[in-house]
Amino acid sequence: MSYSVFAGYYDLFTDDVDYPRRAAWIAELLKEQGLTDGLTLDLACGTGSLTWELSALGYDMIGVDQSPEMLMEATAKAGDCPEARPPLFLCQDMTSLDLFGTITAAVCTLDSINHLSSPAKVEKTIERVGLFMEKDGIFIFDVNTLYKHQTLLGDNSYVYENEEAMCVWRNSLSQDGRRVDIALDFFTLAEEDLYLRESEEFSEWYYSPEELTAALEKAGFELLGRYGEFTRQAPAQDCQRAVYVARKKILSQKV
Repeated sequence: MSYSVFAGYYDLFTDDVDYPRRAAWIAELLKEQGLTDGLTLDLACGTGSLTWELSALGYDMIGVDQSPEMLMEATAKAGDCPEARPPLFLCQDMTSLDLFGTITAAVCTLDSINHLSSPAKVEKTIERVGLFMEKDGIFIFDVNTLYKHQTLLGDNSYVYENEEAMCVWRNSLSQDGRRVDIALDFFTLAEEDLYLRESEEFSEWYYSPEELTAALEKAGFELLGRYGEFTRQAPAQDCQRAVYVARKKILSQKV
């Protein structure tokens, strides 16, 4: 999954994501654990909007994504955030994360974990985050709830349109309800009465709280809380994302 096509349209069709609010909330969660600055990883950072927002709040940021096209969009935002220290962007698969030193915190947002295709890959990703995290470091990530995965995504189709492009989003839910195959078609006006169509396909997988908690514990993390977005309460029945906050308790051996 390269997301090479999606990268050019991503910000156009996620303009409803309030990145300043999301960054402020993450900073609040980190502050509660005594972290007001420090080297912080944004894993699967995409076009880097959250990375830059956290940098503007005083965190030294590393943004990691497997898509060169996403990272090109991320680095191009330097002029939009003059008050922020430029993050270090690295092109890596999150299952084989390899940093130059340790980090004090990590975030992985907007259901990026759901793009991992097996429980083993989820375990490997969390293990790699833990490998480079200092003791008592904090890992914050979100995942799609079962409600979003099976009800909102499910077998549904959506059409999104703005002044620059149109996106047709089609979902197909697997028989066991764990995987949603997603097909995106983007249309932009190339010339009068002629539209350019570009397509991208990928899948998302559902992971239960039990699976995620077990993966955290296996990697030496202690689960501090599981919340609905922007709350301190457990996810409501119709909540779309569950947010996990975990602390690294056991130092990993570097290999």
